[in-house]
Amino acid sequence: MIAYLVVFGASAVTSFAATPLVRWIAVRMGAIYQPNDRTVHAVPTPTLGGTGLYLGLLVGLGVSRTLPFFDAMNLGSAEPLGALIACTAILGLGFIDDLRGITALTKLTGQIFCAGTLVLAGVQLQYFVMPGSGGGPYSIVSLGADLAVPLTVLWVVAIVNAVNLVDGLDGLAAGMVAIASGTFFVYMVSSDSLFGTASAAALLSCITAGICVGFLPWNFHPAKIFMGDSGAMLLGMLVAIATISGVGRNPFPPSGGDLAVIAIPLLVPLLVLAVPFLDVALAILRRARRNIGLGQADKEHIHHRLMDIGHSHRQAVLLMYLWSTLIAGSALAVGLIDGRFAAGAVLMGAAVLFLVTALPRLIDRRRNQAGGGSLP
Repeated sequence: MIAYLVVFGASAVTSFAATPLVRWIAVRMGAIYQPNDRTVHAVPTPTLGGTGLYLGLLVGLGVSRTLPFFDAMNLGSAEPLGALIACTAILGLGFIDDLRGITALTKLTGQIFCAGTLVLAGVQLQYFVMPGSGGGPYSIVSLGADLAVPLTVLWVVAIVNAVNLVDGLDGLAAGMVAIASGTFFVYMVSSDSLFGTASAAALLSCITAGICVGFLPWNFHPAKIFMGDSGAMLLGMLVAIATISGVGRNPFPPSGGDLAVIAIPLLVPLLVLAVPFLDVALAILRRARRNIGLGQADKEHIHHRLMDIGHSHRQAVLLMYLWSTLIAGSALAVGLIDGRFAAGAVLMGAAVLFLVTALPRLIDRRRNQAGGGSLP
């Protein structure tokens, strides 16, 4: 854990220290995000914050190369180099979008290209856990290139866009990705892998959480800088690579034999990212119903709905953090804890969060009823 803490600290400190410099450069370049009717921001704000996140990634990967704990993993794993190549590519794509703007189709094409560079670097889904046959509780299916490549590209594009779409309030994407990465890190260091606890999935999750924590002081409401598409897509790429490494490239099966345990390798990354994925699904359904393009932005995401209910900007972000923590913690409990206490704690937490989420609307109803009752 000391090696992971060193990498986490180096990534966080670099991201924190580099972001003010990136902000100064963005102002000099005129990379300022102007308020419009699709955003909740009223003040022009510098963007290109993804550059600070990227510098934290570079330092985190560099520090891991100096630690003997990661030597075997760095020599035998393609993920660190693949992450460097794919993240550099997607940062460039986001940089262009932040500065000049690109169409949704062009962005999607660029995302597929970046996912392709990851595959060419040797990082792709290789295994799939399924209920077993012949008396065994499960079986591990080895994927051929005809399935592995398109599934890898689809997974990367899905996560990149999920993180990008959830980046609608100050500090929202950085905080939620930090929670997701931290949860997945705990799961991976508690699981078997080719290199023991020195897994590429845990390393990338540790770095991702670190750069998000370092960036948050500058990005939390009121934000001094936005991460932009460059930052959101970079974080999505890192989460995608970590989950591919931890689930689709890990030949070690889950322990146990019941259905829940067999489903853990798929449930954990899905539940960790449940809130962003739900937001994406609702956005697709909403735009399909209205017959408008998927790339057209609106103000009806989950975080916007929370503000419509009556929560402040910060309250909406903190509630999204809490929901993400609850769902990600549920995934962790399913994977690591066996007992009724964990299930009861999750249900109790969900009930409390439901109440807190709906509290402003409940207060308004009580006020309206009281006002109506006082009329002659």
